[in-house]
Amino acid sequence: MNVALILAGGSGSRTEQSVPKQFIPIYEKPIIIYTLEAFQRHRDIDAVIVSCIEGWTDVLMGYAGAYGITKLKWVIEGGENGQASARKALLELEKYCQDDDIVVIHDAVRPMISEDIITDCILKAKEYGSGLSAVRCQETIMRTEDGERGSDGIDRKDIMRVQTPQAYQFKKALEAHKEAVRRGITNAVYTNTLLLDLGDELYFSLGSNKNIKITTLEDIDIFKALYTTQRDFWLKTGDGKKNEA
Repeated sequence: MNVALILAGGSGSRTEQSVPKQFIPIYEKPIIIYTLEAFQRHRDIDAVIVSCIEGWTDVLMGYAGAYGITKLKWVIEGGENGQASARKALLELEKYCQDDDIVVIHDAVRPMISEDIITDCILKAKEYGSGLSAVRCQETIMRTEDGERGSDGIDRKDIMRVQTPQAYQFKKALEAHKEAVRRGITNAVYTNTLLLDLGDELYFSLGSNKNIKITTLEDIDIFKALYTTQRDFWLKTGDGKKNEA
């Protein structure tokens, strides 16, 4: 079984909106629904669990029903941070998943996720135990302490920008989160950073520069532009089934 675990526990204060960023409507549809639709369409995703911000679970279930997200099987309240939200969802899935099932962890606010990215993520996790959507760094990288100046460059050939989705064999992800708590690791940015803290080696899968994370108002504008271009392509070609990024 392949389960998508959607992290939707953040409040998103940097978007300066009155609702959590994952529920901001764009073209009259909440951002999280664009994300869920991508997993709903994917033939290899069997079920979806959402770790949702407190107070919004019923709203999410209502939206899911309205937009036909039938693969959404579980909605739980998230934790105090991303690590806790992922852990709570994995503990819930422990009731239903086998050790070698695949869990695909993804940000609710990355709505431009494509079919190919999800597919490669799952394939890498099945083969190696992990598959992290990632892209080569194209920018010049400098190390800084204050954000105002720097004198040390980092070779971009040594850098990969890791995104979500991140897919793992279920036992690997669950045991890592349990071990992290035992070791006092409680605020890892993502499951991959948690695994790195535990000394694991991880494998990359297909990523895309279009697979943006909506964090600021500027990101909303970028998403609108990308989505409009994609929608126009669908209308021109008659292919409205894929969400290609």
